[in-house]
Amino acid sequence: MTHGTAAHAPRPGDRDRDDDRYARGLAALRLVTGSEHNAVLDPVAEIAPDLARFTVEFGYGDIWSQPGLTPRQRQIGTVAALAALGNAAPQLRFHIAGALNVGCTRREIVETFIHTTVYAGFPAALNALAAAREVFAARGAEEAEQTASEPEDGRDRYARGLDLLRAVDGPAGPHVVDSLADIAPDLGRYLVEYVFGDVYARTGLDLHTRELASVAMCTALGTAGPQLRVHLRAFLNVGGTREEIVALLTQLAGYAGFPAALNGVAAAREIFAERDAADAADTAGE
Repeated sequence: MTHGTAAHAPRPGDRDRDDDRYARGLAALRLVTGSEHNAVLDPVAEIAPDLARFTVEFGYGDIWSQPGLTPRQRQIGTVAALAALGNAAPQLRFHIAGALNVGCTRREIVETFIHTTVYAGFPAALNALAAAREVFAARGAEEAEQTASEPEDGRDRYARGLDLLRAVDGPAGPHVVDSLADIAPDLGRYLVEYVFGDVYARTGLDLHTRELASVAMCTALGTAGPQLRVHLRAFLNVGGTREEIVALLTQLAGYAGFPAALNGVAAAREIFAERDAADAADTAGE
């Protein structure tokens, strides 16, 4: 079918709708950049003007402007995903700056990258912190924020971690640790002590934000399906909503690609169905 056939002919109102998307996208992009002039897309427009337009219309006019997440949540999810991917340093720096522009603190950004050690490894986290250092330095000095927030609750790391693991993951968390006892007991102990006793117990991010970042990273990586399901459950356990999950997974189509987003949605569908079945069973039992 040729380009000039009726199937491809513009319909009345299409251009108006595209204009609305572009205007809405520019407004969202200005919120992220903190500037009226979005020079960040100028080099793209020089060589691929359609891509620059798609970035504004789709990336910001469609995805970023959706309801379901606050600007702060969107930027935390985005920097978490980009840090985990580890292959988009310029975009990570852009979104670190964007996170600051929409109200995230330096401490929250640093904590997100400390959290990255768990899901994408120390190299990815260290590279992300190097990008954050550049962005912070370009912003100039700010009042120092306390980033060392080691818990001091009198308990040892294992006891503290086990309590947090149960609070976040429910019965499934200790079951994972127990399943490692016959082959890698030290790995199970490290999971409790480091992941939960050290990292999750830090006060720089609340559990809701930590789990949002975890879902973003596991989705973006595309290699952690079982762990993504664990963290989708955990996100709901700590007060997250289905609307937030769907909005986050939709946003990740722009940063990790449609296959990663679609796989994330398939996992979410399973977890939502599981919750619905459990709720129905509870209701029947009553």
